[in-house]
Amino acid sequence: MLTRPDRDRPAVAVLSGMAGVGKSALALHVSHGLREEFPDGQLHLHLHGATPGMSPLAPCQSLTALLRDLGVPPRGIPETPDAAAALLRSLLAPTRTLLVLDDAASAAQVRPLLPAGAGCAVVVTSRSPLTALDGAARFALTPLSAPESAALLRAASGRDGAGTAGSGDMDRLAESCGRLPLALRIAAARLAARRALTPADLAGLLTAQGSRLDHLEYDDLSVRRSLSVAHAALDPDAALALRRLGAVDIPEYDASLVARLMSSDGAEPPFDVRRAAAALERLVDVALLDEVAYQRFVPHDLVRDFAHELAVRLDGEQGRAAAVERALRWFGESARQAGLALVPAHLAGNRVPPPIGEVPPFPGEAEALAWGDRELPGLVTLTRAYAPKSRTALRAIRAAFPYLQRRGRLQELGLLNEAALDAARAAGDGEAEAHALTDLAAVHFMLGRSERSLALNDEAIGLWPALGEDSRVQRGLANRGMLLERLERYEEAAEALEESLACARRLGDDHGEGVILSHLGNLHEHTDASHAITCHERSLDVGVRLGSPLLRHTAHCNIGYARLALGQPGLAAGHFEECLAIIGEGDEGDWQSQSQSRVGLVRALRALGRRAAATRECALVMERAVSRGDDFTEGLARHQHGLLLSAESRTGEALDEWRRAYACLDGMDAKVLPELRALLGRTA
Repeated sequence: MLTRPDRDRPAVAVLSGMAGVGKSALALHVSHGLREEFPDGQLHLHLHGATPGMSPLAPCQSLTALLRDLGVPPRGIPETPDAAAALLRSLLAPTRTLLVLDDAASAAQVRPLLPAGAGCAVVVTSRSPLTALDGAARFALTPLSAPESAALLRAASGRDGAGTAGSGDMDRLAESCGRLPLALRIAAARLAARRALTPADLAGLLTAQGSRLDHLEYDDLSVRRSLSVAHAALDPDAALALRRLGAVDIPEYDASLVARLMSSDGAEPPFDVRRAAAALERLVDVALLDEVAYQRFVPHDLVRDFAHELAVRLDGEQGRAAAVERALRWFGESARQAGLALVPAHLAGNRVPPPIGEVPPFPGEAEALAWGDRELPGLVTLTRAYAPKSRTALRAIRAAFPYLQRRGRLQELGLLNEAALDAARAAGDGEAEAHALTDLAAVHFMLGRSERSLALNDEAIGLWPALGEDSRVQRGLANRGMLLERLERYEEAAEALEESLACARRLGDDHGEGVILSHLGNLHEHTDASHAITCHERSLDVGVRLGSPLLRHTAHCNIGYARLALGQPGLAAGHFEECLAIIGEGDEGDWQSQSQSRVGLVRALRALGRRAAATRECALVMERAVSRGDDFTEGLARHQHGLLLSAESRTGEALDEWRRAYACLDGMDAKVLPELRALLGRTA
């Protein structure tokens, strides 16, 4: 860009990036390599935009320095900046000169220094991209790649010979430095100065909690000092935003969340989102944050450490705890509002906890799901970390259940509820314990671990009566019956379901009655599939009467499986397709019902000889199961895929799929395991 021959104006390149990313080093490297392209000379000027203890050079100071470098005597330098800038342009106009303007604070600081001649070029370095500088080409520098970082460490430390350090140790040290050139240079200097200090030792020091920046200082090099200069130049809003990020460590930050973090407890109105977003944008402008999507921000790892230090020093433990609590309330109430959008209104009282904070409702399901998709990493990180310390974290975990279940995020659902259960037991909180047991039982059921699910569910049933929760006892009994049926303990299952049905009728719970009829249908399928269909049709009637999509699509799915048991794949396929039509064909619908219906549809299509359609459905359900970490559904789908491959005489591929299916399902109570063992035994 600097040497294009067809330009009619000076070329201006802006190298931007965070402190220590190597802007000045790159500018000097480029300028040294272009000596022959600019035979009339190169001028280098440090503008001190971010120099500790120094103010940025004013335009008159910069112009004076450049004119002196060009040989203008002091008496010949104009006193006014405009006249000095005009003289600079006239002197450079006929030349081929390269200017390197290092460490600019703003576009206004650079603009008077730009030459006019087309033969000249300018390289500007700045933490800001200087977007107000017209006509400039911008090059945003990011941390080095992992191989480049390790190579820099070896070269700068002198430990690039054989046997001096394992590649893994250097790679870990590079990651501990955030792959930031300044941090890498400091680490290399420490290794060069102390031969007894190994890369593994230094990596250990850097990864120890709360001490990384202490070990990234050497001689006149300091990551902390470099970041402190940027912090000192911030306006109050941006400085507040940065330290509140340090109080709450999550992968990404949404502007709405940061507005809550910047608010004071009890302040009315809370901090304005637009004002918070503006503060975050200023942090982006000085390369302390990256904006990875609109109003979503991520700091570099070393900036996280620096922000955490600010929070500890300026807000204290009490202030940090208050910020965390505000974040938990935002996540919890947002998850609760998502649940209200995803759960039918007549079930919301049982499935959605009471209010946790103040967050506007979502317009619909799509917006609720989109929020969860964006915020899931932060929700998991924060609630798991603070479940032992905050009751709000436990409520937020409970509130997240509808979204996580809908999306089929079973791994996250399990992790969160394990943390909630441990924390509730440690705190002696019986209600939170019962909720966590119930939700964790549901997770294990969906993962095909019915024995574990039954044990957890029975523990919850034991707690609910003392809490006066008869409706939850009724649902626990219904779940108990469903689990016992899966475990082939049919008499016990019938007893639990009949007890639950009586309880539902006593409570006037029509929806609960419809659910129990569905479970009874599954139970009767083992002995009389026709009677099972009658039960499912009664459940379907309840769903139609109540306007419940859940009961309707569950009934169609169950009728489909009963039709398969009766050897009626054509009728079964119709019910599976009807189920999917109610849920939605896309990736938005309830995952559990969608996955069961798709596996059933694959079976029906395979029985009908429609192998191409069955293969397409099988590939779809496998892809979605893998993306969710749902081993149970993945195993069922791979079993069916193996059968499809076997029907095409692709025996080797079928064997591979059955092995993978068995690996997914081993240890679960999947009813296809005996068949898989037989298939693998026959082909071994």
